[in-house]
Amino acid sequence: MYDYQPPLRDMQFILAELAGLDDIARLPGCEEASADVIGAVLEEAGRFAAGVLAPLNRAGDEQGCRLLEGGRVATPEGWQPAYAQFCAAGWLGLSLPVEFGGQGLPKLVSTPVMEMWNAANMAFTMLPILNQGQAEALRIAASAEQKRTWLPKVVSGEWGSTMNLTEPQAGSDLAATRTRAEPQADGSYKLFGQKIFISYGEHELTPNIVHLVLARLPDAPAGVKGLSLFIVPKFLVEPDGSLGARNDVRCISIEHKMGIHGSPTCTLSFGEGGGAIGWLVGEPNRGLEVMFVMMNEARFGVGVQGAALAERAYQMALGYARERVQGRDAVSGAAGRPILCHPDVKRMLLSMRARVMAMRTLLYTAAGWFDIAHHHPDAAVADKHRRYVDLLMPVAKGWCTELGNDVCDEAIQVFGGMGFVEETGVAQHFRDARIITIYEGTTGIQANDLVGRKILREGGATLRELIVELRASATALSAAGLAELGDGQGAAIDALESATDWILANGREQLGEVLAGAVPFLHLLGTVCGGWQLGRAALAARARHAAGEGDPVYLDGIVELARFYMATLGPQAAAHAATVREAGGALTRFDEAAF
Repeated sequence: MYDYQPPLRDMQFILAELAGLDDIARLPGCEEASADVIGAVLEEAGRFAAGVLAPLNRAGDEQGCRLLEGGRVATPEGWQPAYAQFCAAGWLGLSLPVEFGGQGLPKLVSTPVMEMWNAANMAFTMLPILNQGQAEALRIAASAEQKRTWLPKVVSGEWGSTMNLTEPQAGSDLAATRTRAEPQADGSYKLFGQKIFISYGEHELTPNIVHLVLARLPDAPAGVKGLSLFIVPKFLVEPDGSLGARNDVRCISIEHKMGIHGSPTCTLSFGEGGGAIGWLVGEPNRGLEVMFVMMNEARFGVGVQGAALAERAYQMALGYARERVQGRDAVSGAAGRPILCHPDVKRMLLSMRARVMAMRTLLYTAAGWFDIAHHHPDAAVADKHRRYVDLLMPVAKGWCTELGNDVCDEAIQVFGGMGFVEETGVAQHFRDARIITIYEGTTGIQANDLVGRKILREGGATLRELIVELRASATALSAAGLAELGDGQGAAIDALESATDWILANGREQLGEVLAGAVPFLHLLGTVCGGWQLGRAALAARARHAAGEGDPVYLDGIVELARFYMATLGPQAAAHAATVREAGGALTRFDEAAF
């Protein structure tokens, strides 16, 4: 109904003005990321997203995937030629290592590209996200021989990739993993067990699928410290690189899901016919450390999905609001006006755009931090940005996915009754978005990680370092004549600092109460960081306007968007902080028997 339009102007503004693309292009290994090259990459990626992936999205949702005889899975019509085009163009290896067939461009470049693919067709894009995460895990932990065997095929997309963690009895509790790996005389292992919720665990898009599987060795210690990681391919690979016999891995069911119907979510059985052959990656009993590399890549990618689906839903809602005529203009009383003129509809749309831009600026900035952490020659600078990435990864995943859900929900509200029926297409984005707060670690898991591992474990050191930067930005806003933004940001930072102080003061003696407020604290930090990023955007837009550069209407709109965010979302920071401090006691005192 409303075609996807890649938001290239917003993307290029953020890359140039906020995420530091020019600085990153000067880092060792990032020299190819010139403004001209990146502009061309974004333009072409936008054409592929809008012209190839987006037209398949609705049909993929309606058709879904089918489980065939012999455990084979059929993806929707059009998936196969689209994936062939995708791989032939080299899209999958955009930011992956050159030595294994990738293009080696910075993560800051691949992030907006990934946003466009997810906005156009999230179900399709699930597959390349898995390849990218697995390639990074293998690059770090695999042996030289394993890298030669698997990485070129994974990086090119010739072979698909999965990660296998969850089991029926374990859920998110990986300590309860039962899949076992038995060592063989030739140095390989035989795996036995079952994994559930495996995205693209079986399909016909690639001739082989490389499964990364967590399993236990016979002498492994209990808990997560006894998990090892194994490469288990769908087909075994001969010494000359050709495909050999089918491995003992079977898809025994696919999930019938609320959304992302075009992405097969499989239950895989390992070892029903004598043992699935696999090879150990890295050291025994340290598999979770390696898998976390892939999980972190996936968690960041899921945060990008939140921004992407929100952008798509926003575009649809805006298109509908411009065309739908109903009622009279609430201010002028004129009839025959589109619903965009109604104050509440305008409020919803502006709130949607503000949240999309807050997510996008934070995610792109974080992508730039990834690149600095990997490439900067000064170890202290690299370490600082690595710590920032680690600190805000739960926010990138948890907060951005929660906002993505909220924006998709609000898009349906703009459509009114027409949003509740499938014909308009907006409901699909809401259904697709519902999973992103759940997989790769629920919002609660992200919040516990933020409070427990990222703040309490290091005494809040990195967060306090970030707060210094937040306050400097607020001061700069006031100095630039944007005092309402500076003051609003300052008040939000005060709320963040008070909640942080409370967590640090009570984390040892009242951990239950602290964790009861972990999700509100995650929202608090996300809200403050979103305001910080939009404040930076307002400063950049004001400077460009003053210099006579760019479209003044667009630049003024960025400033007003930051004002709207601070006026409507900024005050929530104080409420989140109060919840962190006060709600935990009430929750822990409540007797479970009273439910």
